[in-house]
Amino acid sequence: MAALPSAANSVTVRLVAPARATAVSELTGVVEQAGGVVTGLDVTASGHERVRVDVTLMTRDPGHADEIVELMRGVEGVEIGKVSDRTFLMHLGGKLRIESKVPIRNRDDLSLIYTPGVARVCMAIAENPEDARRLTIKRNTVAVVTDGTAVLGLGDIGPLAAMPVMEGKAALFKRFADIDAFPICLDTTDTEEIITAVKAISPVFAGINLEDISAPRCFEIEARLREELDIPVFHDDQHGTAIVALAAMRNALAVVGKRLEDVKLVMSGAGAAGTAILKLMLHAGARHVVVADMHGVIHAAREDVVSGDHPNQTWIAEHTNAEGFTGTLAEALAGADVFLGVSAPNILTGDDIATMADDAVVFAMANPTPEVDPVDAAKHATVVATGRSDFPNQINNVLVFPGVFRGLLDSGSHVLTPEVLLAAADALAGVVKDEERNATYIIPSVFHPGVAEVVAAAVAKTATSTGAATAGSAEAAKAP
Repeated sequence: MAALPSAANSVTVRLVAPARATAVSELTGVVEQAGGVVTGLDVTASGHERVRVDVTLMTRDPGHADEIVELMRGVEGVEIGKVSDRTFLMHLGGKLRIESKVPIRNRDDLSLIYTPGVARVCMAIAENPEDARRLTIKRNTVAVVTDGTAVLGLGDIGPLAAMPVMEGKAALFKRFADIDAFPICLDTTDTEEIITAVKAISPVFAGINLEDISAPRCFEIEARLREELDIPVFHDDQHGTAIVALAAMRNALAVVGKRLEDVKLVMSGAGAAGTAILKLMLHAGARHVVVADMHGVIHAAREDVVSGDHPNQTWIAEHTNAEGFTGTLAEALAGADVFLGVSAPNILTGDDIATMADDAVVFAMANPTPEVDPVDAAKHATVVATGRSDFPNQINNVLVFPGVFRGLLDSGSHVLTPEVLLAAADALAGVVKDEERNATYIIPSVFHPGVAEVVAAAVAKTATSTGAATAGSAEAAKAP
């Protein structure tokens, strides 16, 4: 599947061109012939014979951008100046900053905010630790924690290189849920050290968002932190993906007139995301599920399952594949109603999808290259979804993690339960109304107004009603 020009690979080229009538059209023609897309033309200076122009264009990748710039250089009379990568400009100096919410104008302000007045607030918290939610940033602050070992599409790049992703995550928290989040990139991959570090910083935060930590360590880290902390711990790679996938699945099955309880669901991927999706699908009522990993379909007689060396695969074998199917992923697809992939690129073909049942649903969510070409899949399946923004039905975690944490913080929740995850999925699915739902619209846009609020309300209500939070703690968290 050939990459298309996108804003993520856009550049601005500052150049000087002759002030002839055809100069601009010559430049745009060169860009378009080379497969680029011009999105902006700004004249920044002009004289009798020359004009300075900033040309902004989308390209496929950095190499494509270099190629187009060289072609622009070949236009008669054009002098190329600075070429700016707009993505790098967006990240220049980082994407976050800290600002005081209160003015510091004089000695009175200083005495209230800091010494001596602050001592009274410190002692109030020492006497009643719950007051920290009311009197500090704890009430609205989340830690985005990673070790940089499983960054989406990039793999193990380490904590420093993971920082731009974590900053971006924090920016999304603020944009969609007005939550103050901060990146915590740990320079260790040791499970115990990560757990210890997160526990040590936890007093500052009302929630922990684990991010891009490789499996299987992520399972133990999350389980231990949930057990040992009194604030909710959410692994977005697992549970964010699972919530959005279930929400989209609810609507996809409604489009084709099938029920989750009845369909044969074939999954590819048994890592963090795949396991979380599986568990939430089972919790939601799925009964006929087969899961494959890189070694084929997981079943009770498989060597790594029998040996017990891989507890996650053993758990999957115990809870899926009741018929004991032992073939390949492609063979398992025959007659299946649903394919859901969170694994590797290009492992299936359109011919494989053609063997599925009528009105099939395909979620090929590997990023940036799906398990099967969406165009080929759509020739045989009724509903196709991916993780990409350039196809309909994008499965994107940003649809849920801001709202989930908004609801957890508003309810003063201390834990995160399967019931809360299910409530978030159902709330997100409900954003797409019956009259709006069709094969190309099963999940709302990340910019759909009110998504975070709807998810947050469902999470807060469920957290309170199931005992994960109390009305008292919620009111304490919100109190002035």
